Amino acid sequence: MVIYGVMVLGLCMFIGTSIGLGLGMALGIAGDIGGVGFAMLLLVFTTPWLKKKGWLPKASEDGIMFWNAMYIPVVIAMAATQNVASAMSGGAIAFIAGLLSVFVCFALIRPLSVLAGSRTSTFGDDADAAAAPAPVAAAKPVKA
Repeated sequence: MVIYGVMVLGLCMFIGTSIGLGLGMALGIAGDIGGVGFAMLLLVFTTPWLKKKGWLPKASEDGIMFWNAMYIPVVIAMAATQNVASAMSGGAIAFIAGLLSVFVCFALIRPLSVLAGSRTSTFGDDADAAAAPAPVAAAKPVKA
């Protein structure tokens, strides 16, 4: 039942967009500044609160998870398209700055993961360990 939870998502999106538009007007920019981000933060903080109160049934939670999985990649793709179009029309320096930030982030993945050590997320590791066969010990040769 995918339709469950859509009201919570819609309200978070409406409130987040309103905050983003209000922030844009306050800063004198004709546009939404971070509305989707505000909506996602609102959803992240609202969902556990609704669950704790008992106002979010399992079907609604599953619906929200489905739409989160569908929604986030679409929004990121749309934002990335706008960013590339802005960079290309903004001149070479904007494009170079974008490429440089991607390369710097890519280069920092390994050092940051080493620094994090075992504190990093183990999401999905339990399922992988349960599905993997148990290691078989090698038999030692017998001396005659």
